[in-house]
Amino acid sequence: MNGNGDLFSKCYRFEDAKRLQAMGLYPYFRPITGSTGNNVVTGGKRQVMIGSNNYLGLTHDPRVMEAAQAAISKYGTGCTGSRFLNGNLDLHEELEARLAKFVGKEAALCFSTGFFVNQGTLGCLIGRSDVIYSDRENHASIVEGTQVALGDTLRFRHNDMEDLERILKNTRQKYEGAMIIADGVFSMSGDILNLPKIIEIAKRYNCKVYVDDAHGLGVLGELGQGTGHHFGVNQDVDLVMGTFSKSFASMGGFIAGTADVVHYIKHRARPFMFSAAMAPSAAATALKCLDIMETEPEHIQNLRKNSEYVSKGLREMGYNTLNSKTPIIPLLIGDDATAFAITQKLCEEGVFTTPVVRPAVPEGCALIRTSYMASHTKDDLDYALEHLAKVGKEFGILGNPEKTEMLNKLAFDHFSVHATTA
Repeated sequence: MNGNGDLFSKCYRFEDAKRLQAMGLYPYFRPITGSTGNNVVTGGKRQVMIGSNNYLGLTHDPRVMEAAQAAISKYGTGCTGSRFLNGNLDLHEELEARLAKFVGKEAALCFSTGFFVNQGTLGCLIGRSDVIYSDRENHASIVEGTQVALGDTLRFRHNDMEDLERILKNTRQKYEGAMIIADGVFSMSGDILNLPKIIEIAKRYNCKVYVDDAHGLGVLGELGQGTGHHFGVNQDVDLVMGTFSKSFASMGGFIAGTADVVHYIKHRARPFMFSAAMAPSAAATALKCLDIMETEPEHIQNLRKNSEYVSKGLREMGYNTLNSKTPIIPLLIGDDATAFAITQKLCEEGVFTTPVVRPAVPEGCALIRTSYMASHTKDDLDYALEHLAKVGKEFGILGNPEKTEMLNKLAFDHFSVHATTA
């Protein structure tokens, strides 16, 4: 090393995105110029939105928008400081009390983003002599939190309880405190965590259980209370994390658990302590969505009905959907280039989807991530299905026995699922 290197050289060499842009296949940062929730306008063209996390379809509910507007009128557009100092609103405290009751915990704490929840909670709870056991498919915010935490992180194969127990058996005695952390619903595959088995193993090895329910809240459980309620084991989950940017149609996130643990996080998590508080409109939006979730179960019922309708249609076409049982329904494609090309073609056909490529999935296992809302109409869904069938045939994903066999093998080898085609 001579000390003469250019710090920005990595930036000048970064060509991946530029190559996709030059090919007309760049699928990111598409400017949306109008939205009704179910449909968006981008590039001057109306598209059915099946790439959103707006599971309950509440972003355009008039009552939700009215609550946000009323909060701006009362409190202004922002808090301009952390909750430690000048940014603590009665709205924040009301939301925390309501959320704790909703998810069945003693207390909750709201952060300005869901990403900060995982980063801040893991960063302050995991000391040098502690360990995190983390699912390999966990969200990037959990990965970031494990990197900030002072203790070690050991990763187990996705939703593989035998692998988790094998690692625990070989390592648990080396550490003081231990936490098993995983998504309740995995954001790319739509897979549901085997939470009952996680809890069984955690009790055997004296571990705490942390469930990131960003994609589980509003989706699983009778009223959308999440994965723990879905399985009837919520009392054995030590920490529940959730976000407001999905079913709650807002921005921010929260952690819920016992009062003492939440109190500790409140006074030790730097992303909470040193970030501006959630905007008043964001907190009011989440509160109104919570009102609706608690009193109008028809939204989650519609979500499940729509998800089942689309899932059945896609499987009957011949798509490999990784056996998803949630509103996140991935389509296994294989190579990255084909995933980008299909995304672009669907965009031209009036369907907004998103590709998932490495490192979010293993090499050669690119997906098209589709996701559905309670507010989608049958016309919306039929339009999307029609064009997914058309594009799938055009790119040789459907009606190609050799391709089907290859994709089924990928699903089994990398996602531990058997063939999902009809």
